[in-house]
Amino acid sequence: MDFYYLPGSAPCRAVQMTAAAVGVELNLKLTDLMKGEHMKPEFLKLNPQHCVPTLVDSGFALWESRAIMCYLVEKYGKQSNNDSLYPTDPQKRAIVNQRLYFDMGTLYQRFGDYYYPQIFEGAPANEANFAKIGEALAFLDTFLEGERFVAGGNGYSLADISLYATLTTFEVAGYDFSAYVNVLRWYKSMPELIPASDTNRSWAEAARPFFDKVKH
Repeated sequence: MDFYYLPGSAPCRAVQMTAAAVGVELNLKLTDLMKGEHMKPEFLKLNPQHCVPTLVDSGFALWESRAIMCYLVEKYGKQSNNDSLYPTDPQKRAIVNQRLYFDMGTLYQRFGDYYYPQIFEGAPANEANFAKIGEALAFLDTFLEGERFVAGGNGYSLADISLYATLTTFEVAGYDFSAYVNVLRWYKSMPELIPASDTNRSWAEAARPFFDKVKH
């Protein structure tokens, strides 16, 4: 299946790790947003929202990383690991979903609200937005109190994968989250558990030049 991606993108890396977790090989199609490759007519036919990541599986196109992650597990995941990655129990799955939406709508969103206007628009640092990142990390720290994984349970889930990709971007950006002891403990434990975490880390480095000029 074709995977349109940008290495520095945390959502793209989250899909990459999910594919590794379920044993799916991706046909990588680097999509350079800076060169406008996501606005080409052939890409717009696949994804009118012209964003990455975008997955095309035998003609079926899907975007939004967390939707792609769920799709990969539901279609290709083996029963032996499905119940950890994306549980079938309604309440356990609901917690995984909540954490995924927390990543999308709170943690990753607040990170972007602070950093991306500076990177892409040359805007000044917004200290109020910076403070909101800390609040989001405090929420995550609370989720992890007494837990090994962000959605609880005995194994990593899609929520761990998605949030781990996000926190890798935090690290590359130079954001110091060491004060959040549960987050730091969890973050340090993930590379040994999540498949292709080394690729996640190496791909994340592609974003470092963008963050080097941003106020922390």
